[in-house]
Amino acid sequence: MFSVKVWKNPQVTGKDDTMVDLVAPDGSKATIFPALGFNCFSWQVASSEGSLDILHQDADLFPDGKPTRSGIPILFPIPNRVHAGKFHWDGKDYQLPLNDHIQQNHIHGFAVRSAFRVVNQGFDANSAFVTGEFQLSKDAPNLLPCWPADCILRLTYRLRNRALALEAEVSNPDSKPLPFGLGYHPYFKLPFINGLDAEDCALSCAANSFWHLDECLPDGRKHPIDAQRNLNSLRKLRGFSVDDVLTDLPAFHADASGLMERGRVQGSIGHAMTLNADGCWREMVVFTPGSRNTVCIEPYTCMTDAINLQQKGVDAGLIVLPPGAVHFSQVELRIVETPKA
Repeated sequence: MFSVKVWKNPQVTGKDDTMVDLVAPDGSKATIFPALGFNCFSWQVASSEGSLDILHQDADLFPDGKPTRSGIPILFPIPNRVHAGKFHWDGKDYQLPLNDHIQQNHIHGFAVRSAFRVVNQGFDANSAFVTGEFQLSKDAPNLLPCWPADCILRLTYRLRNRALALEAEVSNPDSKPLPFGLGYHPYFKLPFINGLDAEDCALSCAANSFWHLDECLPDGRKHPIDAQRNLNSLRKLRGFSVDDVLTDLPAFHADASGLMERGRVQGSIGHAMTLNADGCWREMVVFTPGSRNTVCIEPYTCMTDAINLQQKGVDAGLIVLPPGAVHFSQVELRIVETPKA
């Protein structure tokens, strides 16, 4: 039987130290930190090779609590950057906090730096889950004037055998339309288990185009995928470096669960992690952090700076929810066996 365990982490300082473990019958486990943006910072999977450690965790995660460098940061109500933190919406100018590394742009929204409230948890013979909720007016009320409408993100982590799903429900409780985008920024550890050099791990993320970036910000132009960014088949990470927004993904064809593989990390000799998503995830950011043995495949519902570019006539993927409307989406990480070389 699956199970849920709630415990206190004495290493945490300055935040609620509650942790939630989702545990599978074979000992596989995912651990979530609700007070740090509902970040799932650990996912360990039992396998024939031993325990696979899928997610990267910074050494200073608990005492320092930086929410964007470990596990699965949740990016909402906008992923990635907003140019100069400024946008105009429905006749009004907005200014977001300037919080990127050069303090010139806004990055990654509000939820990632906020505590989520755990609103449900449970388990049965097939899965264990925990649901957290972030509402702008309740959980970051000082930032409510920075966004055109109040918003609610209800996110469920669901652990299954060799799979971890992220089930998101975004709703608009306001009387005004809600513009938003959602993104996940998982840091996948390389390798998943001892016995393979990090640079001999491999990555794929199929796409036909990429957005032209100037200092990490798109200007609305797209280019056909080139040799530098071509991840349409598995590519070893030795000598490979990238930080790009890939787009024009292959046409969506759902599997039996309603999802499609959008990325893959070969992180051990006999196992890979696949990232599977439903049809609303239209952009994939691929990032190789230089200082860590990690790789990021980041599904986004919209592109970087979408709230500005959409209003300039660029098809940027920004979603606008009418009052009372709800938007559902799902991403699932799966561990699959692969033929040994």
